[in-house]
Amino acid sequence: MKITVVGGGIGGLAVATALAQQSVQVVVLEQASAISEVGAGLQISPNGLCVLRALGLEKALARRSCRGHAVSLRRSESDVEVARLDLTRLEATQRYHFLHRADLIDMLLNAATNAGVDVRTSQKVSSIEPAIPTVVHLADGSELTSDLVIDASGLHSTLRGVLNDEADPFFTGQVAWRAIIPNTIMRKNAVHVHMAPRSHIVSYPIRDGAFLNLVAVQERDQWAPEGWSQRDDPKNLRSAFQGAAPVVQQMLEQVQDVHLWGLFRHRVAANWAGAGCVLLGDAAHPTLPFLAQGANTALEDAWALAACLACDGAIEAKLAAYQNLRKLRVTKVIEASNNNAWRYHLRRGPVRLAAHIALGLGSRFAPNLMLGQFDWLYGYDITSVTPEI
Repeated sequence: MKITVVGGGIGGLAVATALAQQSVQVVVLEQASAISEVGAGLQISPNGLCVLRALGLEKALARRSCRGHAVSLRRSESDVEVARLDLTRLEATQRYHFLHRADLIDMLLNAATNAGVDVRTSQKVSSIEPAIPTVVHLADGSELTSDLVIDASGLHSTLRGVLNDEADPFFTGQVAWRAIIPNTIMRKNAVHVHMAPRSHIVSYPIRDGAFLNLVAVQERDQWAPEGWSQRDDPKNLRSAFQGAAPVVQQMLEQVQDVHLWGLFRHRVAANWAGAGCVLLGDAAHPTLPFLAQGANTALEDAWALAACLACDGAIEAKLAAYQNLRKLRVTKVIEASNNNAWRYHLRRGPVRLAAHIALGLGSRFAPNLMLGQFDWLYGYDITSVTPEI
């Protein structure tokens, strides 16, 4: 087969690598002039690690990431720890990592090119025409035909609207800021989630602990557009978290460059595949950033699709098997992510106090039980699943 992947992000490069390692001819079309990423961190949980391990990237990940030992839930106003998820209690193969998104992209790009993937930059896709073969129309007027087109172009997928009657996404009433700062507080190996009424801040170390990645979320009525390209004044971020503990203020004072985007909820696409084409990652199932699973579910998608395509049978049956394998899983992940927001944003009062006491008791006296709540997420290994065609 000749396969074209639209989008040179995490999901696109991962599926291209997985396919090329099966000796499939793969072309990746990336609209940017270079395969790169904006300054942002991400978390690779054990379910995503399974895919990177299968692609031969586990050692590279270990070299370029920080090992995650804990998730610490803390009160923003006092920095007092409410509860701790002890990630060192995971099984030996279920490691947790923090890294810069650009470092993961670089790892995947190297793996893709080493496997023989033809990566083409400055290739803006204007439309995808489902057919056998499928036609990709480029903005410069040229066309490219393939046996299969995989659209991994993210939120603004051109193919998603072709395959589905789209409902408009709705604004959740939340905005997020993203920034990277020097790690002057010397944080090591832990995610801190500072929880406040109607807001929270997630921070964790990247690049050998030299930097901290910050993601701050606030509930508000003022709308902001989707996407990470909009810059904001760091003063607005600091103003949103007035009254936070000194350690939080110290982090925010170091923010020099920050991006702001609105958080919108999208439905999981009803149809992931058409004639000679299929959706992958955010193009099929955008998720909110409250469970750190965007990159991990894209990696799972990539492996699942490559595994289905390697099976015997008609291409239509393979694509149907891919959607059947993934849709319930990603729907559950998205629902869990949506539910995390209100837990972080509880207002001061008896409900918040009771919730925090319960979390604290659970992490202190039943840490394995608390971690076990995530077995369905972290313990899932897509590379061990046999597709049903």
